[in-house]
Amino acid sequence: MEARTRSAFLALVLVQAAHSIEEYVSGLHEVFAPARFVSGLVGGDADLGFIILNAAVLAFGAWCYFARVRPGHASAAAWMWPWVLVELVNGAVHSTMVVVRGGYFPGAVTAPILFALALFLAARLLRSDKRRAVPVDE
Repeated sequence: MEARTRSAFLALVLVQAAHSIEEYVSGLHEVFAPARFVSGLVGGDADLGFIILNAAVLAFGAWCYFARVRPGHASAAAWMWPWVLVELVNGAVHSTMVVVRGGYFPGAVTAPILFALALFLAARLLRSDKRRAVPVDE
């Protein structure tokens, strides 16, 4: 796996960290019912639940990077693809909410960056898949 692909995944996880902070500071869990519900499942306190859930997501992202992606594990792409899909949806939903609400929606500043990075990483992964699929002449 190329260094640029590994770096793109790390950037995606780091921007997700910034996105989580933006969502917390701007109160996503206070204005978006699904976030409020899921956050409330963790200990009953939506603020604390939101922090715990986002910390868990980021810890998982760090594990994916340090245990699978960075060392070039054979399963690295399989760990990156779900992140790509989640961040594409995440970026699209936040951007759609801006249009629906006619103004800022918590997470909207970092969402387009997540979307763009996820597209870039998807392109890198697809290109890598095509290279592996091409038979080498001996």
